[in-house]
Amino acid sequence: MVRRTAVAGRWYPDSRDGLLREVDRYLAHAREDSEAASAAPAALIAPHAGLMYSGPIAAYAYRQLEIAPPDVAILVGPSHFVAFEGVAIDLSDGFETPLGLAESHRECAAAVMDAAPTVVREFPAAHEREHSLEMQLPFLKRVAPATKIVAMVMGRQTAATARQLGDAIAAAAHGRRAVLIASSDLSHYHDAVTAGRMDRVVVDRVAGNDADGLQTVLDREPDHACGGGPMVAVMHAARKLGAARARVLKYGDSGDVSGDKTAVVGYMAAAIGA
Repeated sequence: MVRRTAVAGRWYPDSRDGLLREVDRYLAHAREDSEAASAAPAALIAPHAGLMYSGPIAAYAYRQLEIAPPDVAILVGPSHFVAFEGVAIDLSDGFETPLGLAESHRECAAAVMDAAPTVVREFPAAHEREHSLEMQLPFLKRVAPATKIVAMVMGRQTAATARQLGDAIAAAAHGRRAVLIASSDLSHYHDAVTAGRMDRVVVDRVAGNDADGLQTVLDREPDHACGGGPMVAVMHAARKLGAARARVLKYGDSGDVSGDKTAVVGYMAAAIGA
């Protein structure tokens, strides 16, 4: 039982060689443009648009895993196509990718479910068309090919669900060599000046490692980020695991690639650690 690709060949190359060339180009630029990763992060935030748009930003997050690849990556993204309450966890053998199978970590997935049985459940339909987690895997398979995954998407992104999921993730990750990954784009289809102003509100909360402050912002205006709930859950879990510092590694928007600054999507890469 494998979750098949949903957007390969459309959102990113569906050939191994083509995908490696694109991912490696973004990683090389991120290495040249930023300081070396100093320690394995507890958590990452990365965007999930088409690879040509969000890949140049996401690379800044994933290069943080090159020094010490984790045993398990616990991924949380938003559900774009299926509305439901709670969190849908994938219990297949793994996610198909052009770079090989991203194998599921069954023991860790079971631990998340055990810690939040009223919130986290198996719901395969939520994963079938969803791109928010699939877009993380080209980078994860490149920098940490042996890392297993726990894949979850959030339905209705309430504060209560985010907090309970964060508690469950922290419980499941405790004692493991794990990285927590929140998949989120920022504002959608505003002009670049408006988008930058809206996105700064989120960027500042993430930089301050302020999950509660971010939740307050999202309660007031959910359009700040499509994956706001996943970000809050992962930040909350990382703090419970002792991660006190956050760094925003890179910010940009789709207009940086397309040249069209009249209606952009915002992207951020961030890392949270001790």
